[in-house]
Amino acid sequence: METLSLAPFQGITDVVYRNVFKKHFAGIGKFYTPFFTGIQKDNSKSLRGEEISPDFNEVHTVVPQILSNTAEEIIRFANQCKSMGYDEFNLNMGCPFPRVANKTRGCGLMADPDRTIMMLNEVCEHIDGIRFSIKCRLGYYKDDEIYAFVDAFNTLNISEVIIHPRIGKQMYNGEASLEKFKALIPIINKPLVYNGDIFNVEKYNQVSQFAPIMLGRGLLTNPFLAEEIQHIENQQDKKQRLHGFVVDLYIARLHHAGGSPKIIGSMKELWKYMMNIFDDPQNVWRKVKKVNHLDEYEEAVEMVFNENNLIL
Repeated sequence: METLSLAPFQGITDVVYRNVFKKHFAGIGKFYTPFFTGIQKDNSKSLRGEEISPDFNEVHTVVPQILSNTAEEIIRFANQCKSMGYDEFNLNMGCPFPRVANKTRGCGLMADPDRTIMMLNEVCEHIDGIRFSIKCRLGYYKDDEIYAFVDAFNTLNISEVIIHPRIGKQMYNGEASLEKFKALIPIINKPLVYNGDIFNVEKYNQVSQFAPIMLGRGLLTNPFLAEEIQHIENQQDKKQRLHGFVVDLYIARLHHAGGSPKIIGSMKELWKYMMNIFDDPQNVWRKVKKVNHLDEYEEAVEMVFNENNLIL
């Protein structure tokens, strides 16, 4: 069975989430960090925290990701990752949010191929001893923008291209296009990975015959998905397991944040996905959405698990 990876989600899949997930669920062999940015100097502050430190990342394989539009910053990041013992880093060319893309970062890089390819050339000339992968979409404005990058992907020292087959302007609306992904397979000579709309085993089986899979929103919604795909058996009650995961994640976040109630925000972000594996998702969301204090959150979670069943 191939290695399944988990896509990065800003504010959700940080080091705390990754470590707690690994303790409760199996099936994911590779985790990508939410993007780093602002790497203005060697050993920048953002690279001195637990998020990237191998000492705190308890999962087997972690790939740090950078959001940048300058070769100098990407090279600096690559060298720092290499010095920390990482053997791969990833460039985010897929973030669709306008506040990112409008600054020619993330998916916005795909709308400026000349500048971006020059940047990729410079990066590849100045890094060694660490694999360089890219996560992108079909384009930002149009779904054929990726074709301007094919020659660069083929000739540069890029280890892997992860493609989410939507355009940036779609955000997550509409459907990810398997057909447009398949059209790229014969013309890109680097390993391709598919990412997008894998919410169940049936969709995984449909897509995985063409490429390895990076899971995303499907796993945030259903933390059991990788186990289901990999046919990993666990006799413990799923509702009990999910409850244990949610409580442990909350406690770990609380400890990590020094008891700050701000962690409720990141828990709510996860619940926006996870509510959909309960039989009454809107009732679940109403309970969680309205809380602002730690005791309210704890009470709401217990009510969710007491009053609702999983649809798995």
